[in-house]
Amino acid sequence: MKKENSRRKFVRNGVLFGLGLPLSSTILTACLTGNKEKKEAQDETSKKLKILILGGTSFLGPHQIAYALSRGHQVSTFTRGKTEPTIHVELFDKVEQLIGDRENDLTALENGQWDLVIDNSGRNVEWTKKSAELLKDRASLYLYTSSTGVYYPYMNENFKEDTEVLMTEPENIEDEDEKIEYWYGVMKANSEQEAIKAFGKDRSIIVRPTYMVGPGDKTDRFIYWPVRLAKGGEVMVPGKTTDPVQYIDVRDVAEWMIRLAEEKITGTFNAVGPEKPQSMMEFVEEASTAFEAESTLVQIDDYEFLKANQVLYLVPWIMPEGKNYGSSRVDNEKAIRNGLTFRPLKETVGEIYDWWESLPEERRNQFEEKPDSVLMRETDILEKWALYK
Repeated sequence: MKKENSRRKFVRNGVLFGLGLPLSSTILTACLTGNKEKKEAQDETSKKLKILILGGTSFLGPHQIAYALSRGHQVSTFTRGKTEPTIHVELFDKVEQLIGDRENDLTALENGQWDLVIDNSGRNVEWTKKSAELLKDRASLYLYTSSTGVYYPYMNENFKEDTEVLMTEPENIEDEDEKIEYWYGVMKANSEQEAIKAFGKDRSIIVRPTYMVGPGDKTDRFIYWPVRLAKGGEVMVPGKTTDPVQYIDVRDVAEWMIRLAEEKITGTFNAVGPEKPQSMMEFVEEASTAFEAESTLVQIDDYEFLKANQVLYLVPWIMPEGKNYGSSRVDNEKAIRNGLTFRPLKETVGEIYDWWESLPEERRNQFEEKPDSVLMRETDILEKWALYK
């Protein structure tokens, strides 16, 4: 069996007045409210920021750029100039594009002043250390895009921002996928510390997203559900009734990051949705409302059966066993208190599907017609389940 069960391979390969009041008072209140809302909107967009995004052309970056520009901010990106954006392409004409390499060429960053640096491409501790040190006297805030992967192994639950994380990789790990899990979490945890070391806690923002989903996602880790639910019929739902899931629309993360900087809210935050706990069955039931096709949900709650049929994950579901037990048990209370909001799942799933359908057929077929995929094997799995249970 191919080793495709690594969580981090997904990484690798977002009116109350007037009742009972005299008419004249109602009109006055409406005028004052309208003026207040207009003033708030002006105040909001008057906080013009100069933003530097390290990265910016892949999944999260274009959504950050779209939101930042819509609020009147200026944006520069720093990339190798090799990755072409696949969403919000038209906006990149409005972005200053700096070219270099975080490995060995930061020349383009040696001049300039910014209010905010967003480090989306910090996939190496030294990269984060060098860029943060270079920019600490020429930028006000440094936002490092981390991951809930810092909590690996997920042996517990209710992971909060102050939960102790591993800073060194364990020795004698033989499984290659597990090595990647540990490496990724430790790399992110140490990168967070390098950002804080350079900028200080009062000028650092650390955001730890869980699985981000949304238009522009190149990983194909979530598209199974929009594609499958659009077809309707008997739909396999893996997992037990109590299995939790966590995910978040990439736009909810991108937009919240910009708002944190606007309000100068620093600290470490878990960017995790949905707002309230949700089971896998609840997720599929809600996601299916994005489509007119009728679906009959068939729950497969036997882990051994799922393992035998190579169904170990269907993001956002990850089989919650062993070191993945708590991967969907991360606390989001602090982020919500500090302004994180969530789009309706129906909207997220529908818009992902619309984006997917806009892609070339050849690109879609790479996923939809992959012979050994769960999508292609689902009917067979359901037939086996009917005989098994």
